[in-house]
Amino acid sequence: MTLWRIRATVDDRPGYLSVLTASLALRGVNILAVQVHTTERGAVDDFLVDAPDALGEAELVAAVERGRGRDCWVARSEARGLADQPTRVLGLANRLVRDPDATGEVLRALLGADTVTWRPDEAASAGITDTTMRLADPGGGTFTLRRAAPEFTPAEYARAQALVELAASVVRRAAEQVTVVLPDGAELAVRPAVADDLPGVLDLHDGCSARSRQRRYLGGAALPAPARLRRLLEPARGLTLLATTTGSDRAAESVVAMANLLGEGDEAEAALLVRDDWQRRGLGSALLRRLVRHADRSGYAALVLHVQAENGPMLRTVRRLDRPTATDRDGSVVTLTVALAAPAPARR
Repeated sequence: MTLWRIRATVDDRPGYLSVLTASLALRGVNILAVQVHTTERGAVDDFLVDAPDALGEAELVAAVERGRGRDCWVARSEARGLADQPTRVLGLANRLVRDPDATGEVLRALLGADTVTWRPDEAASAGITDTTMRLADPGGGTFTLRRAAPEFTPAEYARAQALVELAASVVRRAAEQVTVVLPDGAELAVRPAVADDLPGVLDLHDGCSARSRQRRYLGGAALPAPARLRRLLEPARGLTLLATTTGSDRAAESVVAMANLLGEGDEAEAALLVRDDWQRRGLGSALLRRLVRHADRSGYAALVLHVQAENGPMLRTVRRLDRPTATDRDGSVVTLTVALAAPAPARR
């Protein structure tokens, strides 16, 4: 006996599935598992079967067509196909929890895709088109999956999108609060910002000198509008980190620094604001390195920073990254473009 996978579309009407299974049974085909994918064109039935060795692909296709099936796809299967779909998905989800950077490999294993690519730009429309699937990455960017056959189904799309969202959640959770120890021994908590952090971030700006605010925003020393800060806290693409004094609960925290990473195309812009009494203590370097790691992991090609030419401490902080950096000066502003790791075909 030989294991095969068979996928075929039948009219979503009472009794049609039994006609198909009866046609297979007449040829000694034993159905080990079946999944039904509801689509606009009918029910797509996905079988794992054990067929007599004498039956080949053509005979199986003929049996399906005699059973009122259409758009048939047949392929040899392996013993691992005996695991039911929920068990396989749970196993892949467990792998993502342990290694969220393996998202591309997990998607390939889940759907039998021939290629899985990730790009930092967002797709015009996520969804499926025959044998192409596009998945929105909550962390920014798009996964594109392609396979020769069979066509993707809405059920497969839903499973794949759920796994991508799981990986993004794990990455975000892994990036959540860590304790940073500065060279002078001071300890600070660093975590992603949320909308509720607006009051603390407003206090941070109030506690910064006009010079520090001007260095951060370049256009002036005035306090940014709350609406602008709210957008910075939860950017559509990217990440905002806050450094806070450690306390027993969030209410006791004091925000002493904010680091922003804003994605646009294949580049991400970074900016820092550190309260005056915490400057020159290594905090800016620690935050910038975390932004660089996040940008690397997200597949951006470069990190861009706009720095005032007289802001020596920030220029030195960027140089300490020890990465290839292009410099372009326009009047009093220096634009630094830091090269990042080249994005892989599938994000790992």
